[in-house]
This record gives sequence, structure tokens and C-alpha cells, in this order.
Amino acid sequence: MVCDVRHASDLRPQTPVRCLLMRGGTSRGPFFDARDLPADTAQRDAVLLAVMGSPDPLQIDGMGGGHPLTSKAGIVAPRPAGDERGIDVEWTFAQLQPDSDRVDTTPNCGNMLAAVLPFAIETGMVIPDGDTTTARVLTRNTGAVAEITVQTPAGPDGQRFVRYDGDARIDGVPGTAAPVRIGFLDTAGSVAGSLLPTGNVRDTVDVPGVGSIDVTLIDNGQPLVIVDARDLGTTGAESPEEIDADDALRARIEALRIVAGHAMGLGDVTSRPFPKMTLVSARRNGGAISTRSLIPHRTHRSIGVLAAVTAATAAVLPGSVAHDLAVLPSVTTTPDGGETTLSVEHPTGEFSVTLGLDPDDPTRVTRSALLRTARLIMAGQAMVPSAVLRGDSA
Repeated sequence: MVCDVRHASDLRPQTPVRCLLMRGGTSRGPFFDARDLPADTAQRDAVLLAVMGSPDPLQIDGMGGGHPLTSKAGIVAPRPAGDERGIDVEWTFAQLQPDSDRVDTTPNCGNMLAAVLPFAIETGMVIPDGDTTTARVLTRNTGAVAEITVQTPAGPDGQRFVRYDGDARIDGVPGTAAPVRIGFLDTAGSVAGSLLPTGNVRDTVDVPGVGSIDVTLIDNGQPLVIVDARDLGTTGAESPEEIDADDALRARIEALRIVAGHAMGLGDVTSRPFPKMTLVSARRNGGAISTRSLIPHRTHRSIGVLAAVTAATAAVLPGSVAHDLAVLPSVTTTPDGGETTLSVEHPTGEFSVTLGLDPDDPTRVTRSALLRTARLIMAGQAMVPSAVLRGDSA
């Protein structure tokens, strides 16, 4: 059923809107067909807030899980008319917060991206054409394009379906699942306009109440502030719970984030979900570098997809804060130049990122690829108060 806002009746207190609850990577949230949601942005956002149960710390009256990682939504639309880039579907990522009434569609989310093609196939937007199906996905938030491949075997009836079970394992998600392969085609400067918004691989910023701190300000799909954990008075080995419980440390991190936001040309980022903060330290478990990522006010239990890509990119740039701490793997020669795979350590394991390097400039990253998993958790209808769909509370 396609929701028709015009038919929402005072006599029917709630209206069903189709959605699939999906896990993408280490995140989770409802996915919607864009055609089932109001075209008006404010009204659409009111619907998303109602579905998730925000604002409320527990999101007790909605589908949210009381954490930013489970307060996300995806909006997917069919192939854009007149597109000449080979786009198969486009999507909009929506970041909500448990205790806020704001819906932010400026950042990207590489974890939720892993569920876009499965959703498109489940809803008939993309027809699988072989044992694997690859589609080109446009992220409307940032304009980034990714090629995504999922397994689509044929069942006994000859109909192809998305396979969710398999042997792929990603840290931060229990068990194993079928692999979702994501290749990013162009992510540099996704939000900040360029890979290095200040033009430097390292900057020294003055932070009120903290002092001068060396940082790398970088955006290869996610604007990040890379900082040596020791410069903030910590080791980088702390658990997410320990960081979240240290009010003085989080105050220092936030003060740095505000200053860095201005330096990156992002303005006042006090109420914005970027730049993300990434505390780096020497590896502990055989990876390239260890990370603690804040998103931005709570500590990630692992690390976001594009944050991992951006942190790995920083690690291969000589002179960066991350490069000074990283142990880099060898570079393999490929027809397109060079290729290296970095293991980015995080609190619950590691995240492997493959970077393509320019043959004429081995410090220039030309592409990135990674593996995620996804799962369809529930298919059905979200019940939305009809007054919200009419726009009475938008």
C-alpha cells in the first residue's frame, strides 16, 4: 500500500506506512520507499520522528533503540529520470537522535548503505540478474556514488532472492552473514569540500581551556578530526563506556570539535553530527592503528564505515597525526596503481579497508572498498499518527 496523505482520516487515528526494518553493518533502522513518504521535508521528518519515537531517551513510543546507532532511517527511490551516470537507485540517509526532534540528512552512513541494495531488491526497485547483483547507488546527502554487490541466488522456483546467510563476519555484529561488497567511487570532500579542508595534513589548533593540540582534519566520506589520544589526557585503550562516563574528557573532546568545525569551514557544529571525533593510538592487536570514534557525543562501539575509510586514508598520508602512530602494510602493485589494505582497530575488533593509490602519487587515495553485511529483520507497516501525516504537527 502506498500511503496517500490526502486520505488520512480523523476517524482513523493511525495510518500504516510500509517499511522494512534492516540492519546495515553495525547500524539498524527502518527503510522506506520515498514514494510512501510525504514530499514536504518538514512533514516527512515529522513522520520519521513519530516512527522512531523521538524525542525520548528510550524512544519508548517508537522503533528507535535509545542510541544514535539505532536511531537511523533510510529513504530509497528508484532510478532518477534522465540520469546519465548509470545510477540504479538513490537514497537519503536520515540521522535521528533519541533525545532530539531534529532529523539530519547532511551526513552519510556507510553502514546503513549496506542495506540499500537489499531493500531495493526486496521492494522490486532492482531486479536481480545473476548469482550476484551489482547496482550503482547515489547518496543524495553528499552526492557520493558507490557500487554495491550482494548475493542473489535462485530458489527452487527459479526466482532470485537476496541471500542474508553466509560466512562473512564483521566485528560489532554477532554471528556471520552473506557479504555485501561496497566500492566507493568518489568520496573525498563529501561534506567539507575537499580531502584536506585546511590544505594541510596537520594543523595546530588552540582549544579554550585545553591548549594547543595537533590534529589532522580530513574528509574522505566522513569529516573527521584525528587526534592523538594522549593529547587529550587519555590512552586510547579505554572502553566506550569508560569514555562516555568521563565527563571531563568528553568536555575536552567537544571543545576541540567546535574549534575544528570552524577550521574545516563547517561553521558552528554545536548541534551538528559532524565532524566526528577519532582518537588514535598505536595498534594493540596487529592492525595498522587503534581508534576510538565519537559520533559525536557518544562513543561508537566499533567505528563507522566512512569513518574507517577516512581514518585509514589519514594513516597513509605522511605527516598526519595518524601516520605517526600507524604501522602500514605493504602496497601491492595493480593495473590501476597501488593497493593496500589497512586493519583499523576499534573497541570490538577491527575494520579492514582497501585503498587504491595513485601510481604517480602513492599518498593520493583514488578509491576505497570494504565488506559489510546486512539483514532484513522485519517487513511490515509502521503505524503513524494520522495527524502527523496530515501535517497537523509538522
